[in-house]
Amino acid sequence: MDLDQPPVVRVTPDPEADPPEPWAQRVPAVRQLLAEGLELPPGVTFLVGENGSGKSTVVEAVAQAYGLSPEGGTAFGRHETRRTESSLHRSLVLQRGVGSGRWGFFLRAETMHGWYTYLDGVGGGGDPDFHAMSHGESFLAVLERRFDSPGFYCLDEPEAALSFSSTLTLMRVLHDVVAAGGQVLCATHSPVLASLPGAHVLEVGDWGLRETTWDELELVHHWRAFLDAPQRYLRHTLADD
Repeated sequence: MDLDQPPVVRVTPDPEADPPEPWAQRVPAVRQLLAEGLELPPGVTFLVGENGSGKSTVVEAVAQAYGLSPEGGTAFGRHETRRTESSLHRSLVLQRGVGSGRWGFFLRAETMHGWYTYLDGVGGGGDPDFHAMSHGESFLAVLERRFDSPGFYCLDEPEAALSFSSTLTLMRVLHDVVAAGGQVLCATHSPVLASLPGAHVLEVGDWGLRETTWDELELVHHWRAFLDAPQRYLRHTLADD
């Protein structure tokens, strides 16, 4: 038996769960997840797709199924501002890796300020004043302080707060997490972040979830074409009706 498995080996639909909400069948990626489940290999798995494709919904559901706070943070800190998360996690079961630990962290760009306020209220245990930092600086500080041990790390569009150079710093953090035995599931729009060597890339869209490579991503094709000749895009985008 392999005693060095990642924290999560597979996500499977729970046959005993109540039927999912109707919207779940209208999102191809979620429908596929509920029908086939999802293998999570060791290392980093990126979900890459357009807004509304379901990538963040999948990451959120897996994070909650693991026991992490839906608004970001660990399984130990529970804070809630306004409940917006779906009930998808109730339809999922995680096959956990043999011999793996239970530590995890959910970094969610849109709710991190709420998590900072929660820390202020309970005492951050030596944490800096995240609110006093810029959005990007606070993210980097969280990465430095929370992504420091093997575990299961879920990230939802972390590049939203980061510059190009800070995104490279994030890539180094993810590399080190994996080298220490951790596992990462990340939803992203960033062609830079998705280029992390050795990462498992899933493209999310009308087809559901499909394995691909960085070079084959539609996202990468569009960015390359835009940077090569911006006016080809802008003359249509900015044209008067």
